[in-house]
Amino acid sequence: MGSTEVQAMAAVQQAEQQAKAAPWTVAAVEALMALPLPELMHRAQTVHRAHFDPLEVEFATLLSVKTGGCPEDCSYCPQAARYDTGVEATKLMDPADVLAAARAAKQAGATRFCMGAAWRAPKDRDIEKVSELVRGVKALGLETCGTLGMLEEGQAQALADAGLDYYNHNLDTAPEFYGQIITTREYQDRLDTLGHVRSAGMKVCCGGIVGMGEGRRQRAALIAQLANLNPYPESVPINHLVKVEGTPLADQPDLDPMEFVRTIAVARITMPTARVRLSAGRREMGEAVQTLCFLAGANSIFYGDKLLTTDNPESMDDVALMNKLGMHPRGGQLPEVAPAATGTSCAKPIATPGGCGCN
Repeated sequence: MGSTEVQAMAAVQQAEQQAKAAPWTVAAVEALMALPLPELMHRAQTVHRAHFDPLEVEFATLLSVKTGGCPEDCSYCPQAARYDTGVEATKLMDPADVLAAARAAKQAGATRFCMGAAWRAPKDRDIEKVSELVRGVKALGLETCGTLGMLEEGQAQALADAGLDYYNHNLDTAPEFYGQIITTREYQDRLDTLGHVRSAGMKVCCGGIVGMGEGRRQRAALIAQLANLNPYPESVPINHLVKVEGTPLADQPDLDPMEFVRTIAVARITMPTARVRLSAGRREMGEAVQTLCFLAGANSIFYGDKLLTTDNPESMDDVALMNKLGMHPRGGQLPEVAPAATGTSCAKPIATPGGCGCN
């Protein structure tokens, strides 16, 4: 074994030991993020290969089952009722329409079907209706994920009893930057919901958004916060802000694409066995940046022409990119022809995945 391989294996062992011995300090994550990019990518790819097939990508489809009308003030989210973004509030979709979308997603190669609803916190009657959707989607042989806002302990248990596999509830950003983005709920509210999800036995899908005006230290603090959850999330969506007219962040300067790649890499190193997902903003990245993200350890994407109501890369564009890279979806082959989008009919883009972006 050459010196390069020895160094690579040492990096894997160091990452795994650190992952088991929390906490990751913000300084340690920031130091990783500041490494020369080739070194950072090498470490991330080495950790990735130790736990995953580097040619495999999980395809997940996200459907907005209830859009708009959220009372929160998340600065990035056009589903917030207080912002004039042209998004109209809708009622919960009919179960037959949701199941039709799930069947189409499965036919297109998706293995996980995520349902998002723009609620600050669902009512018990909402949980009953979503539980019906979960049971129907599970019967199709798909993994299920929900993102419905803040949950009480009993609500989390009801979703678990219905068979929900994952619950998404993002931390969004670093604790110290959070108040500049959201004022209508506390950071601890998010942590409490994650605790209820864990206690109910569901897997956690939790990530954040970058490009909202935070600095590198705040991005490092977000990753440290996620990595120090005990255990860290099984699924970690990293969103790139999609700027939407009418929201407070509509004119936010663009984040350097290499900073996004660095964020993916440190997520992989600090959470070695998590699925790290490219989420919102992928359409704007282009093929080259997405490819770098896969090399940095991303191994999941939202697949389909719509991400909730956000424009996502065309299904056939994703198929073409996977073919170019010699990669394949988890549990199957790439479809020869991808079906039409299964999202809602709203013409306005929604900036982030997860029902209301506040989820």
